[in-house]
Amino acid sequence: MPDLAHLLPMLAFLMAVGAFAGVIAGLLGVGGGIILVPAFFYVFTALGYGSDELMRMCLATSLATIIVTSLRSLASHNRKGAVDWAILRGWAPGIALGAVLGVLVVAALRSTVLQGIFGVLALVVGLYLGFGRDRWRLGDAMPTGIGRAILSPAVGLLSVLMGIGGGSFGVPLMTLFGVPIHRAVATAAGFGVTIALPSVVGFLFVPIAPEARPPYTVGAVNLVAFVVVIAMTLITTPMGVGLAHRMDARPLKRVFAVFLVLVALNMLRKVAGF
Repeated sequence: MPDLAHLLPMLAFLMAVGAFAGVIAGLLGVGGGIILVPAFFYVFTALGYGSDELMRMCLATSLATIIVTSLRSLASHNRKGAVDWAILRGWAPGIALGAVLGVLVVAALRSTVLQGIFGVLALVVGLYLGFGRDRWRLGDAMPTGIGRAILSPAVGLLSVLMGIGGGSFGVPLMTLFGVPIHRAVATAAGFGVTIALPSVVGFLFVPIAPEARPPYTVGAVNLVAFVVVIAMTLITTPMGVGLAHRMDARPLKRVFAVFLVLVALNMLRKVAGF
């Protein structure tokens, strides 16, 4: 058990990260998990809990926080009439299926492999945020039939492999098919709920060796990190939603893209052993 002098700075760091993650989730629709997963990795490692199961705990704990933040974000957006419930209802079953498959994949992979997957996918998301254009289109309406049957589980699977909600993949996907950005951000909050709920239920039954898990860990979910982060994101996520409806988020997306690329490259650097 880490001493208090070591633990208090970590709690303060988690509070700051949770506050930032909430604002980003509401403002940009990319999901706070992109920030939380590397933050949890840093905190747990600093506390001496590095192991082959570490990344599994980071992903699971991040997804647990997303249940709450996505519900809060979805409710805030819905009050503004921005959620496209037709898209959400049509895509939710496939996304949930992909999320369950994601838990099975995460449970079977070592921490370094999951770090590499996170780094590569975060790099892709960061480059899209930095260089993507609003005018890019793959179609004028969201896919149905076979297209939806393929894409919806892919969104769920990839999101669980990164420990994130639906924004990082759902928002670009919807905008590429002509959904206005504010409606895409709002609807992606619903994707996040659909991803996080079934995956966290699964992660609660994923065993972690007692010596490898921090105190108050149930399955692969650390309750201390969950509570601290949620306490902050409950305050700051509505702030981000409010900002999203009052300002042009594109300049901020460019800055966040640079930050995300650096985080991804740092994760890949650790995987490579440098």
